[in-house]
Parts: sequence; C-alpha cells; structure tokens
Amino acid sequence: MADLEVTEPVENEQQFWHALNGILSTPCPTPESLDDALRSWLELVATGRDRYLDDEDDIATCSQQLRVSSIFSQNADYVRTQIIYSLLQEDEYGPLHVISNFLLLDGRADEETFRCMVNEGCFLRLLELIKSCGDHDGRLHRLLLELMYEMSRIEKLPHQDLAQVDDEFVIYLFQLIEAFSDDVDDPYHYAVIRVLLVMNEQYMVASASEAVDPTGPVTHITNRVVKVLSLHGPYFRTFGENIILLLNRATETSLQLIILKLLYLLFTTKATYEYFYTNDLRVLLDVIIRNLLDLPVEMNTLRHTYLRVLAPLLSHTQLSQPPHYKRDQILSLLEILRGSGSVHFLPPEPTTLRLVDRVANTPWLVDDEAILRPVSMGSLTKAQSGSTVNVIANVHEKPGIETPSRKSNLARELRHEQEDAEDTVGPIIGSPAHDTPETTTTNPLASNATEGSKAPGRRKPSPPPARRLRAQKSLPIVPKHRHGVPISPPPRPTPTRTTEDSTCAQGDRDGVAVASSSSPTAVSVAEAVSGDGKVSGLVAKKQPPKLPPPRRGKLRAVNSMSTLHPVTEPLPQTGSTPAA
Repeated sequence: MADLEVTEPVENEQQFWHALNGILSTPCPTPESLDDALRSWLELVATGRDRYLDDEDDIATCSQQLRVSSIFSQNADYVRTQIIYSLLQEDEYGPLHVISNFLLLDGRADEETFRCMVNEGCFLRLLELIKSCGDHDGRLHRLLLELMYEMSRIEKLPHQDLAQVDDEFVIYLFQLIEAFSDDVDDPYHYAVIRVLLVMNEQYMVASASEAVDPTGPVTHITNRVVKVLSLHGPYFRTFGENIILLLNRATETSLQLIILKLLYLLFTTKATYEYFYTNDLRVLLDVIIRNLLDLPVEMNTLRHTYLRVLAPLLSHTQLSQPPHYKRDQILSLLEILRGSGSVHFLPPEPTTLRLVDRVANTPWLVDDEAILRPVSMGSLTKAQSGSTVNVIANVHEKPGIETPSRKSNLARELRHEQEDAEDTVGPIIGSPAHDTPETTTTNPLASNATEGSKAPGRRKPSPPPARRLRAQKSLPIVPKHRHGVPISPPPRPTPTRTTEDSTCAQGDRDGVAVASSSSPTAVSVAEAVSGDGKVSGLVAKKQPPKLPPPRRGKLRAVNSMSTLHPVTEPLPQTGSTPAA
C-alpha cells in the first residue's frame, strides 16, 4: 500500500480538516498500513498545532476523531500501545503535545489506558518531561501535569518509580504555585496543586503497603511533600491557602478525599501544626461543619474522613487557643451526628459514634475536664481505630463521582412533589364540573398562551404552581336596621299645646326679643328662661335658627325701628308669672 504520509502542503484550516478526514477514513488492512496512518495523523496534527489549533479543544477534537474512526475501533489495543511507546520515545514538543492530549482523552474514557501507562513506566517519563519543558512550552507543560495527575490517582505507582521523586522536584512544584499565586482561577495553577496532592496520596499508600506486606521492599519511602512543608512551610503558604479553597469548591468525592489525607498528615505532624494561618483554619472549620451537615446518610466513608481530620484540627492547631472559634456550633454538630433526639431515623453506626466521641473529648469542648470520656484504643484493631494513617490511606473513591448533597436531594424531592401535585390539580382546575358561575372568568392572556402552545415549533409554557380552590365570596347585604331598631326615623307626633304652655312660650319669645334689643352681644349670649319664668343660666352656644337670618337691609330697618320705639316694659322678675 502506498505511504500515507502527508506530501501535499496544507495552506489553510479547511485543507487541514480535509486532510485529517482523508487520513482517518483510509482502510488499514495490515499492521504496516496502520502504522503509516498513525504517523500521518501525528505529523499532520503536530504541524497544525501552532498554525490552526490554538485552543486545546481543537487538539482534543483531532484526538476524538481518531477515537471514533475505524482505525481505532478495530485496533484499539494496538493503537493505544503504539501511542504509549511514542510518548516514551518522542522528543519533539509538537508530537508530544498531540500524544499527551490523546492519552489524556482516552484515559478519561477508559481507565485501562492509565493502567497501561503505569505498567509501561510512563511516570518516570512524565517526571523527566515536566522538569525539562516548563520554560519552553507552557501548553505542553500544563498538559503533562494533568496527565500525571489522572494517571497517578487511578493506579498505585511502583515502589521504584516513586523513589525517583526527589526534594528538588517537589520544591519546584511549590515554587510554581507561589509564582502563579495572583490568579487562583488559573487552570494551570490547580494542575500543579493536584499533582502534589496525588503524590502525597501515593506516599501514604506506599507507607500503608509497607506496614501490611512485610515481604515488600525494605527501603522506607519518605513523604517528600510533608518533608518540604515541614522544613520550608512558611515559604509556601500559598499552597495551604489554595487547598482550603479547593476543598470549599470541590464537588468530586475523590478530590475531597486526597485533600483530607494531606490535611490529616499536616495536623498530626508536629512540625506542621501551625503551617496554616489562623483565619485559614477558621475557614477550614466552617467548610468541614457545612459539609458534615450536608452529607447524606449513605456517605459514611467521606463523613468518617472529615471526622478524623476534625479531631487533630481542634486539638493541635491554633484553634485550640482562646478565644475558641464556634464552640457552640461544633457541639451542636456532634449532637446531630450522634442522632440525639431523633426517633424517626436509624441510629448512626458505631464508627461514626466513636469518631464523634473522639472529637467531643477535645479539652476546650468539655466544660469540666473531669468528665472527659477516654476512648479505649487498645481493644481495637488498626482497621477499627481510625487513628492510623493506614485507614485513611486505604480510603479511595472512583474519579468523576460527584458527592451527593442533602440540600440538593431535598430540593429535588420537593420539586418532584410539586410536579406531581401540578399533574393532579391541573385536570381538576380545567374540569367543567368545577367551574361555577361565580368563579368562571375569561382571561385573554390565558387564551393567548393556549393558542401559542398549539402553534408548531413553539415550546409549551410550564404550568403555574398549584393553588387551592376556594369559592368566590358574595358581597355582604346592607342591613336595614341597626341593633334591631329600624334606621328610617319614625313620624313626628303632633304636640298638643295648652293655654299655659302657649303663654309661657310667648313670654320666652318676649324675653329673647328684649335681650336682643337691649344689648348687641345678647345675640350670642342670652339668658335662658324656663317655662315657669326662672333663669336657668347663660347659653354658651346659640342654637341655629329654624329660618334663615334676615338680610342686612331688613336688619338695619329693625334696628332703626327699635331705636325710635324702645321697649319700656321691664323683664319679668324671678318667681313671677307672666300676665295672661
């Protein structure tokens, strides 16, 4: 078969994708033709990396096209092995970038790729490339860090490979974090942090294996990550700040576990008790309290790891010094984890209760030190004690699994219940049997929405939330009586006057007339004379007249007449009766 290497130059991006499709669509019946196709694909993508593939997603698209092609589907193991061998032998940065991108994409889809890389010794090759290309190709350097992280958290590294990591390489990674400390959202920044976290996990697994398997290698492996922080911790505090921030944001269970493993070692190693700032420790305590309260019942492994970290955090760090931070919240958390006062749920398992008691025995959490309850560790095995590094080192979770949240689960259940209620209440609301003349109305907006939902290509709007049906209340009737008495006034009776009453009334009118003619102020204040001729006093406010007052012209005429013809008849004396 003719050689498939690229002979025609690619002048633009359209020709590049056309040439790539041509290479991947060519049948390869023999191993030689398959090798030629792989070389042509690698050379074409490496050439177009700096010209047409500026984004990492573009290179990932080229790798994905190889994975979905017939070349890979029919010869997956052979293609994967050839590309791994190319990683071990290639020296050019362009092809190494393409190879690393494919292995990272293929390994995330199939973990067997990472296991093959570990068995073929790719860890030492990645260690060498990360040291050499950091100052020459930043894109390749970041990709190699991600590849090392993904590969190392899937498979345990061989003892001889892990022993090749020296203090210089670990210090180099810490220095990279300090150099990029201004941007915590940089993906390159977190790639370095994840490599240090997974290397610490590998050291813990190797230490646990030495304790379990006495026939293993005699040489003890030093945890280089904890060693560098013990000796040069004050120079690399940015790493500590960022792992707390990473734990606060992490939703993946495996990432939380590897962070907690390092925190446990730092809080149980005397040289790193005070590695973190006090404010960072308080933030960490807030994160642990929140996550413990939010974990579902079935997440026992992660809950136990949080409790194992919480005990030395409260006992060995600056949080043990007064003023004690959130003491009441911690005690409330421990009561909740014990299941106190909860009769509707199953009691917590013995491991949870034992770890809760260990945290509760922190001296500054107990009011009286005489009531400290000692936790007996002699009768427990290493797997049961929970205080050894081996238990935490052997805790693993499959990568990519998200940690469930109690709040999210509750919100999801409430949303499902609301949807079920809407499905049940919806037909009841739309049923004609429940539409009464008082409640049935015409809504033009609702009719328009119904017509729009029937139109083709238009999404049906979500139904409104369910509401309780209540009958419309009628307006109250205006009452025609008040407290049993009709409001309309009764007809006025016609009074019968006697001769004496009419005579007294005439005398009253004469007295009022004399008062009004004798003094100008008598109009506003006058003496009230009763029917028997007695003066009852002064009237402070005159009652309004039944007839309107006379006009000013007529008033002047009356005053002039009273001046010309004064009334000389005196007022009746007190106790006298008017003449008939």
